Amino acid sequence: MKTAGWLGALVTLSLGLMLLGVAVGSTGWSPPWSAHDDPLAWQIVWDVRAPRCLGAWLAGALLGLAGAVAQGLFRNALADPYLLGSSSGAALGVAAFLAVVGVSPASTLWFVRLGLTGAAFAGAVLAVMLTLVLARGVEHTLRLLLAGVVVGVVLGALSALTMLMVPDIMRAMQAFMLGTTGFMGWGSVMMLWPTLLVTLTLSWASSRALDALSLGDAAAVSLGVRLGLVRAALVGALALATGTAVAQTGLISFVGLVAPHLVRSRVQTTHGPLLLLSALTGGLLLLSADILARWVWAPQELPVGVLTAVLGGGYLLWRMRRMGGVQ
Repeated sequence: MKTAGWLGALVTLSLGLMLLGVAVGSTGWSPPWSAHDDPLAWQIVWDVRAPRCLGAWLAGALLGLAGAVAQGLFRNALADPYLLGSSSGAALGVAAFLAVVGVSPASTLWFVRLGLTGAAFAGAVLAVMLTLVLARGVEHTLRLLLAGVVVGVVLGALSALTMLMVPDIMRAMQAFMLGTTGFMGWGSVMMLWPTLLVTLTLSWASSRALDALSLGDAAAVSLGVRLGLVRAALVGALALATGTAVAQTGLISFVGLVAPHLVRSRVQTTHGPLLLLSALTGGLLLLSADILARWVWAPQELPVGVLTAVLGGGYLLWRMRRMGGVQ
């Protein structure tokens, strides 16, 4: 199947899963059209399930896009969106906010949700900025990668230290660390979709440079690529996409890593279509995990991040075994 065929298939599957998602609740299957005559049931569908499904898809799309950008930027198929320390920075931001304010991430108060989102996003952005400072810019990808690993480890340790010093926030931090889509509403959607539009546009504009970078820095320069400018734009898109998604869902693992792999296993294409298909695949993966998390153990709900880790890790292990068998 060619790129256009996969694009159509992913869009169709996403729309179908959206309809399925709004029909799955804590009591099991309840089609949304059956709630039209019940104001309370309709409010649940419109104000709870619909924004949750759309928000999960948008967050997954951001992670899938960020994964494709990271793998192209670092020329490493094992690169994921969290390489620059953004996840550890977001976790530290949330831990610091909870320690100071003393609230739960499950709170539905708008100012609490806004504060948690702002703290996570600020922590993610500051972590990326610290990584850039340690790496002395974006000129050397290896130095940038190593700096991101160091920043992630240090900020992760500071998050653990914060929880140790303020043990009351340990339970509250669990939801963020395990990843959840249960707290998203229309406000989250209104933050996610413009970010996806901006980061996708910025990444798409740099897609030809990513194609050139895959040949090596020397070849890219000979083709007229301005390495510093392109890397700065891609790091900015990576940080913005990851920080916004993590601020809304917590730490969702493997979606950004697996989505580009799934696309490459089916379509041989340049980075332009790869970025778009990876975003669609990431949205499809996280929305699927969200529906499974609500349906498998209803009325109890599984942490979405745990589910994506199990399924994503299992897929990568299967791919490694299959590749080893071929060799």
